[in-house]
Amino acid sequence: MLIARRADGKANAGYWEFPGGKLEAGETARDCLEREFQEEFGIAVHTGAFITRSHHVEASRVIELVVHHVRWLKGRLKPVDHDAIVWCPARELLTYRLAPADVPVAALLKSRRWTDR
Repeated sequence: MLIARRADGKANAGYWEFPGGKLEAGETARDCLEREFQEEFGIAVHTGAFITRSHHVEASRVIELVVHHVRWLKGRLKPVDHDAIVWCPARELLTYRLAPADVPVAALLKSRRWTDR
């Protein structure tokens, strides 16, 4: 699993998170993931199978995470809003200081068996 740590000066600085971002008008979750990977990491990806959906309520907003399997197609990882990137086995996700919205997803991913899809 790919997780990235938010850089100093960014919202949620120091927290690890799954890559992704906000949907733009007229965009599907799959389109959003492909755009965000290009913008935040400089890589092209193919968004595959849906995995899960999670809602997280904070004081000023509601975060909905739509999780898909993503396959790296091309490019070299170059973080923009993050200061570290880690390829992490699902069983180790909860050892990182994850953003609160990402914790339920990490718990689910930890409990499942994964293969390339």
